[in-house]
Amino acid sequence: MSATPRVVVIGAGIVGANLADELTARGWDRVTVLDQGPLPLTGGSTSHAPGLVFQTNASRTMTAFAGYTVEKFTGIDVDGAWCFNQVGGLEVATTPERLADLHRKQGWATSWGVESQVVDADECVRLHPLVDRDRILGGLHIPSDGLAKASRAVVALARRAEARGARFQGSTRVTGIEQAGGRVTGVRTPDGVVPADVVVSCAGFWGQELGAMVGMDVPLLPLAHQFAWTGQVPDLVGRNDELGEASLPILRHQDQDLYFRERVDRLGIGSYAHRPMPVDLRELPQGEDVRESSMPSMLPFTEEDFAPVWEQSRLLLPSLRSSKIDTGFNGVFSFTPDGGPLIGESPDVAGFWIAEAVWVTHSAGVARAVAQLLVDGRSEIDLHGCDVHRFEDVQLSPEYVSETSQQNFVEVYDVVHPLQPRMSPRDLRVSPFHARQQELGAVFLEAGGWERPHWYEANAPLVDELPAEWVPPERDAWAARFWSPIAAAEAWRTRTAVAMYDMTPLTRLEVSGPGALALLQRLTTGEMDKSVGAVTYTLALDEAGGIRSDLTVARLGEQLFQVGANGPLDLDHLRRQAPDDGSVQIRDTTGGTCCIGLWGPRARDVVRGLTADDFSDDGLKYFRAKRARIGGVPVTAMRLSYVGELGWEIYAGADNGRRLWDVLWAAGQEHGIVAAGRAAFNSLRLEKGYRAWGHDMTTEHDPYEAGLGFAVRRQKTADFVGRQAVAGRSADTVGRRLSCLTIDDGRSVVLGHEPVFVDGRPAGYVTSAAFGHTVGRPIAYAWLPASAAVGTSVEIGYFGTRIAATVTAEPLVDPGMTRLRG
Repeated sequence: MSATPRVVVIGAGIVGANLADELTARGWDRVTVLDQGPLPLTGGSTSHAPGLVFQTNASRTMTAFAGYTVEKFTGIDVDGAWCFNQVGGLEVATTPERLADLHRKQGWATSWGVESQVVDADECVRLHPLVDRDRILGGLHIPSDGLAKASRAVVALARRAEARGARFQGSTRVTGIEQAGGRVTGVRTPDGVVPADVVVSCAGFWGQELGAMVGMDVPLLPLAHQFAWTGQVPDLVGRNDELGEASLPILRHQDQDLYFRERVDRLGIGSYAHRPMPVDLRELPQGEDVRESSMPSMLPFTEEDFAPVWEQSRLLLPSLRSSKIDTGFNGVFSFTPDGGPLIGESPDVAGFWIAEAVWVTHSAGVARAVAQLLVDGRSEIDLHGCDVHRFEDVQLSPEYVSETSQQNFVEVYDVVHPLQPRMSPRDLRVSPFHARQQELGAVFLEAGGWERPHWYEANAPLVDELPAEWVPPERDAWAARFWSPIAAAEAWRTRTAVAMYDMTPLTRLEVSGPGALALLQRLTTGEMDKSVGAVTYTLALDEAGGIRSDLTVARLGEQLFQVGANGPLDLDHLRRQAPDDGSVQIRDTTGGTCCIGLWGPRARDVVRGLTADDFSDDGLKYFRAKRARIGGVPVTAMRLSYVGELGWEIYAGADNGRRLWDVLWAAGQEHGIVAAGRAAFNSLRLEKGYRAWGHDMTTEHDPYEAGLGFAVRRQKTADFVGRQAVAGRSADTVGRRLSCLTIDDGRSVVLGHEPVFVDGRPAGYVTSAAFGHTVGRPIAYAWLPASAAVGTSVEIGYFGTRIAATVTAEPLVDPGMTRLRG
């Protein structure tokens, strides 16, 4: 039996200890865990973590992480002392808006399989007698939540890992990462180099410094967060013994950015209500300066910041009016630009991994995922929202990381709409059409730093011209946010005339060189060895057959391909998979190019007078590309459409973008052209049944479950990643299926993540949803058991109510593809 890799884990806190346990449980016994602080309390965030484990999250992945933490910590102890006290969790609402949000969260919990219930005020008081009945409207109760004793769990996990061969070494500062030939070879310390084949940084808020040692950007910001312990609370005296410590559920009062936990006869109070407090790591003790009496992560308590929330605490919990604050501190935690953890391998130094910005709640789940990545090559849980490479380059700047991370701190307990854009920073990335879009009154939302029009106020007069069957119904207040009936008018014009869509923000990668074809053949399910001008919709799978991405690949030359991708993760994957011999060059061309989607039955009328090139059906067939000139602008036109109408994606250099827009706009005036935004686009693409990777399918789904089996070319002679895994699968063998639902009442619009009930029982969840303006009904795609055939009646949970829906055959519009191929 060959020896397992030598792994050095940097950081002996809750993440590092969990990872050592997960690796050794899989037989990797040559694991060394280093920490600059003394063991077992090394001075990081674990040393002072309050330990509240609330599982429910909008993210299925984060809920799964937390669920595994609960499962794992419930099964460990230290000499009989608990590591997880399953007292349950209770979130209370003091406003109608918060109560509605708790119903929404309860929907998430149901979608992700977590038992939960929205309860009335009386039940809240029964569960937590300290709460003032007159101040609350209700609450969300999750019986399986509870308290993690992080410092104790570290001891239990370390003991178990050590019994399997791991070694923990404290008071050892890492001063460098040794590397050779593009791979890690060891970790440098004042006592010498610890050899390593794999290094995993689990250093928490020190993660930026560790990443910098290999030139890796780690986009996190250390921020201080207030926590205080009260003195004795009279109503708690005698409730708990020293062993149990707590029997009341952990409590969150998110309307005031507060949480509470019990410890014997005292309460711990955490607050996010104060100003963001960024921490300069240079001012914290490190190395030999870290002692048990000097916790770098525990900064002096700023009483003036806590005073307002202390008053709010005593209003919610009247028992505190006879108590005082005993001790407090400002504890350092890691925040990121989007609130998610950071998992992944350095793009430049193989074998250097990070697992950072991970809280105790998700620690075991993250550690298991990282262990699976290292040992098995893939995580059973989708990680695209946690991958450190998910960010665009502009989002890695220290200024961006600082501002957005602080904003996430401020909003951590806010009720945030799924479409709600950040207020700042904005205008980081704009297409060449931006000025024209502003002139047309574009309403921009933001994603990946890009400004993306969702609708145009200039089209408002068209709402009054809509035929009766196109007039959208009024929406409820939640669904109406960040939406406008103008989207219906833009969809109408796309279906009946012609529209211009700014597709510039969609990632474009250039893959070229003598090895380009072989690389794409190996990484995709489609046949890439086609004639120049061919465009192919294809999938990238992992070894287990999970959908890593969906791609549109255009062969523009014998050794030149343009790949329409889903973002930075695809770029990172292609670069990692490219051969080392220089036979393949991979370049992100997004910023230097632009794209207009010109779609609608009159699209040919617009370009006819602008080009000498043949844009007829014979001249440019469906899913073909060619170089041409439109209004004198050199373009690459691809005959494809994700709104289901005749037209092209028209690409040009960014320097010619404004001119391209202007010539198309001018020529289109006599044909009823409009500029249209993402709101209309999303509606139209769902009517055609087009999937969106990361929303509708991920690595947790195979092509046949996702309804994309057509993209797997079984007769392809070249081998491709995932081929063996999906060889025996088909649409007839799947146990679940991405299904199209239409809402029976014709008006109720859901937004995604809502639970779906079959025969009254939770059976799946919504992925994407929109109002189908062409069909005049709301649409939702959802993962459901394969037994839920077309015609099955289901219900969708929406803010505590049930909305009737029906599984419907797809696509809803133009199933014969006559409009696209016209």
